[in-house]
Amino acid sequence: MTEMAPLENAALIPGIRSRFARDINGLDVHMLEAGFEAEGRPLVLLLHGFPELAYSWRKVMLPLAAAGFHVVAPDQRGYGRTTGWDADYDGDLGSFRLLNAVRDALGLVSALGYRRVALVAGHDFGASVAAWCALVRPDVFRSVALMSAPFAGPPALPFDTVNNPPQQSATGVNIHQELARLERPRKHYQWYYSTRPANADMHDCPQGVHAFLRGYFHYKSADWPNNKPFPLQSWTAAELAKMPTYYIMDLAKNMAETVAAEMPSAAQIAACRWLPESELAVYSAEYQRNGFQGGLQWYRRGTEGIDTAELQLFSGRTIDVPSIFIAGKQDWGTYQRPGNFERMQESLCTRMLGCHLIDGAGHWAQQEQPERVSELLAEFLRRQ
Repeated sequence: MTEMAPLENAALIPGIRSRFARDINGLDVHMLEAGFEAEGRPLVLLLHGFPELAYSWRKVMLPLAAAGFHVVAPDQRGYGRTTGWDADYDGDLGSFRLLNAVRDALGLVSALGYRRVALVAGHDFGASVAAWCALVRPDVFRSVALMSAPFAGPPALPFDTVNNPPQQSATGVNIHQELARLERPRKHYQWYYSTRPANADMHDCPQGVHAFLRGYFHYKSADWPNNKPFPLQSWTAAELAKMPTYYIMDLAKNMAETVAAEMPSAAQIAACRWLPESELAVYSAEYQRNGFQGGLQWYRRGTEGIDTAELQLFSGRTIDVPSIFIAGKQDWGTYQRPGNFERMQESLCTRMLGCHLIDGAGHWAQQEQPERVSELLAEFLRRQ
């Protein structure tokens, strides 16, 4: 990858700047900043998810800066104008381990001249990184906001297996076989995203990257009228198949085909105030250039379990700094892993100060309802 230029000023809201932090854990990190005019402000770090960018936080950065904070949103490893990561499917998947993402965040914080972060907030995949930041370095990351993806806790170590050996499954059927055997055969999107063809399916799709992203953002937003999520009872094919096809896909379709079936009309696109065409063009330009593989590597890290063993070092650990959960009321992400939302509140985050499901927002809460998200984050910071 060649050295990138900052994001053009025409794409940015006045008061937000684009620049780079060089040599951060092997990366040149592109970031957006607000509240940088005065020195000594507490730092707020905002981590995006898939298929997003630092740009996804543009609507909450100035309100947080107005509340007295230096607000920084990086393009994470694998995304946008950050360079130094491996985009090859057969390349270095190890660099996408969760603890290496924490190292990326910690390195950026240190390079900016901070030893503490007032708040690390993460959305979607970024919520996983933010949670692990708070779990492994609570001395640095003093509070955490998780958005759209409840924290599942560290993977457990097998317990008491000497005295009580685990029983072998009688059927040997796994969830993917169960999904494929449904009357309407299905597959889980995270395992699809881990396949070799997934990147080309989206990057080279017939409708083009811009239209694909328009359909994807629409389908997972409150604008799609059938996003009416509810808790699922168990990790079984019959329960998972109750979710929309952007999560539990038809077995024979790729994601571009899945999204094309729910493409908004020209009138709906024109009426979309939270993501007008000019702003969507920022995303589509970045993904047209980079492709999607950088983001898809994070899914492969999880589905292939490449860092499960090192994460088990923290088995039983909880997040003990002040925490908050924010998601759209119309966001299936809260419930896609049955039981995680409840366990996060009951035992995994010991100082959770609130869970907020915002009406009128789907998966993209900080874009669909930025005023309410900004209010909740600012209030959370004041309460500490």
